[in-house]
Amino acid sequence: MFKDLNDFRHYCIDHEIKLIDFKVIDLAGRWHHLTIPASKFSQKIIEDGIGFDGSSYGFLTVEKSDMVFKPDLASAFVDPFNEIPTITMIGNIYALRDETERFEGDPRYVAQKAEEYMSSTGIADKAMFGPEFEFYILDHISYINSPNHMEVYLDAEQAEWNTGKKDTKNLGFKVHHKKGYHVDVPYDVNFNLRNSMALKLEEHGVPVKYHHAEVGGPGQLEIELSFGGLLEMADKTMLSKYIIKNEAISHNKTVTFMPKPFFGEAGNGMHVHLQLFKDEEPIFYDDLGYSNLSKTALYAIGGILKHSPALMAFTNPSTNSYKRLVPGYEAPVSICFATANRSSVIRIPGYAKKPEAKRFEFRPSDATCNPYLAYSALLMAMLDGIRNEIDPVEEGYGPYDVNIFDLNDAEKAKIKGLPKSLDEAADALEKDYEFLLEGGVFSQGIINDQIKQIRQDASRVNIVPHPVEYEMYFDL
Repeated sequence: MFKDLNDFRHYCIDHEIKLIDFKVIDLAGRWHHLTIPASKFSQKIIEDGIGFDGSSYGFLTVEKSDMVFKPDLASAFVDPFNEIPTITMIGNIYALRDETERFEGDPRYVAQKAEEYMSSTGIADKAMFGPEFEFYILDHISYINSPNHMEVYLDAEQAEWNTGKKDTKNLGFKVHHKKGYHVDVPYDVNFNLRNSMALKLEEHGVPVKYHHAEVGGPGQLEIELSFGGLLEMADKTMLSKYIIKNEAISHNKTVTFMPKPFFGEAGNGMHVHLQLFKDEEPIFYDDLGYSNLSKTALYAIGGILKHSPALMAFTNPSTNSYKRLVPGYEAPVSICFATANRSSVIRIPGYAKKPEAKRFEFRPSDATCNPYLAYSALLMAMLDGIRNEIDPVEEGYGPYDVNIFDLNDAEKAKIKGLPKSLDEAADALEKDYEFLLEGGVFSQGIINDQIKQIRQDASRVNIVPHPVEYEMYFDL
């Protein structure tokens, strides 16, 4: 947003900006923030940064936890949710050693290094990412986790379980189980809120392609973005979640991106469309190739499919992720590729026919991921596939232009599946991470941190009794 400090100061005076808020991301993908008066923002802060405790951000292998973040002026935006005029900007993390230097575990630094490595290979100079955000808008969420009481209660105005509600005014028009896809008003009770979200995203430089009601009856929605570069789109993914959540709160609603908040209802994915360009020319298109894909595109697909079990530790890093990724449902678990097939890990959109639009889609990922790490890992897998000419057809990954779940048992057995749990995803990453270390993009430290963190999450959930277990075993 700003070129230099003078540009920033003039803006603050002209728009009566009173506060500067800094966002710094942790390993899990949550923003933390720190705020100062606008009058205190100086060249010294830009050059020297502001100190903080890195161990509180999940960077577990840091020997010394004292760190600094330095603000990125180009990332600044006017925060639409603060009562007092505020500019927010993202901070880059630096380690305090003999000299202050970029911290190799900073997720944003990983994304920057991934783009630099891509350019150094000569394969491409631009990687474009287009995420689709699925989420639920709720009217109530409460939960209890105590030794003698485990409970979750969710409610959404449009859910079919509210058809018989009598204690408050009921106008009907409830959305039936898994019947929410593209429902019109008055069923689409969140239409105006979703419009506000989309327009606010656009106002803050986030390119919205379209938005609509999704399959899940209790208020599931989708906002799909147009394309952007890796670091750019990771920043915009964080900004999108920030705007979506806070706009919902401002309308007395709440939002969850959890992959599987409701049993039996559609899960929330974050499908990611992928393209590579060189010298402004698309390199994924070939008029004579399968589904008009070039050999380069097929090798990129081969790289992602070969490394997909390990990728899950970054693209699907929550225990809840694996309650969405279940065989037999729309969420993809089969390691294969196909055209216009939603049951495969890689889907080639049949409608994207022009060279500049030719792309493929990675479908398993969800928004519990840290976007800087997830997008970087996907790019590294693509580049590994291209460099090593991993042919997905020769590797037996397809194409499978059929409903995979309709195949006979012998054919199904030929298709490998994604990890079934977060522990399995951690196992896969421990066995397959060398491709992430190429060019110094990921460090051994951040891989170790990720494995340790997701194993801790898995362990915490695994040792807690589940209410369904009482139904199954209490009387034995």
